[in-house]
Amino acid sequence: MAFPVEEKQGFSVVMLDGEVDLNRSPDARKVILTCLKKMKHVMVDLSAVEYIDSSGVASLVEGFQYARSNNLEFGLIGVSESAMSVLRLARLDQVFRIYVSLDERLAHGS
Repeated sequence: MAFPVEEKQGFSVVMLDGEVDLNRSPDARKVILTCLKKMKHVMVDLSAVEYIDSSGVASLVEGFQYARSNNLEFGLIGVSESAMSVLRLARLDQVFRIYVSLDERLAHGS
């Protein structure tokens, strides 16, 4: 099952939900990289994520690295508490740009 993508104000917003684990992280990776390969800036919405494991985090890191090497913006929005605790544990909350919402990101400018 693929994850939906919404196009909003110059960003592809990838909507992850439920459990982003070994079974579902390949779909997350595919959707994120497909958007980035279209040279779109990407925000990943984690507000509906109940659980994310290391494979899910690896998909986010790969998207981040691809975006950085191609001068694209990559960030996270609406990070759920359970996802944030995993990101904090891995200290990735210091790596990713994290916003409450896309509106907050747009208010910050580039």
